[in-house]
Amino acid sequence: MVEAVQDAGVVVTGAGGGIGAALARRFAAEGARVVVNDLDAVRAKAVADEIGGIAVPGDASAIVAEARDALGGTVDVYCANAGLASGGTEAADEKVWALAWDVNVMAHVRAAQELLPGWLERGSGRFVSTVSAAGLLTMIGAAPYSVTKHGAYAFAEWLSLTYRHRGVKVHAICPQGVRTDMLTASGSAGDLVLAPTAIEPEDVADALFKGIEEDRFLILPHPEVAEYYQARATTPDRWLTNMNHLQQKWEAAR
Repeated sequence: MVEAVQDAGVVVTGAGGGIGAALARRFAAEGARVVVNDLDAVRAKAVADEIGGIAVPGDASAIVAEARDALGGTVDVYCANAGLASGGTEAADEKVWALAWDVNVMAHVRAAQELLPGWLERGSGRFVSTVSAAGLLTMIGAAPYSVTKHGAYAFAEWLSLTYRHRGVKVHAICPQGVRTDMLTASGSAGDLVLAPTAIEPEDVADALFKGIEEDRFLILPHPEVAEYYQARATTPDRWLTNMNHLQQKWEAAR
């Protein structure tokens, strides 16, 4: 058992399935009290009933106050897991770009605005951001997703460097392919880049809890992402050329 989460009040957004459901199950198994959020009220209730949690359905941007009340007045851990996998190029409609920005970045910002005053006052709190390896690297065929996941990672990083001396813990989870509905929806680009090394949602939960135990910011369920991230930083032209080869391979297959 991870002592840091025992009897903690935990909120997991986008927890009606996939990574979110796996996180909710793991937190409950570790002795936490869990609020399960999802836009789909039926799915949220199903997971909550399964784990003995509390369903608080609705837009992840607007449920912090209700979730806090459901947990008796305190949120100890907030998992900003809800996300939108928006494909397309620079030519994607502005509404697609705006929605990706709102869900993948601004929902995290709004949650932090609600949570940080209380966390800073008491000197503790934990913010878990489900980003994606696309937030460290990028993803072919998905400009809105890649750009906004970079934003999600940047916000998590900013939270950590700004508030870690005041007791706020931040974790950024950056997996590659995970066997969820989102992977299925990623189409041929996901089949090429993500599916071959895809892992289960439970593997992501395992990686997070190991990171909590080790007090690490960056959580890499696919350890090889560290090598790709290093290559991107140190030899960017070579990395971009390799990614462009993937792009060409994808275009040829289509």
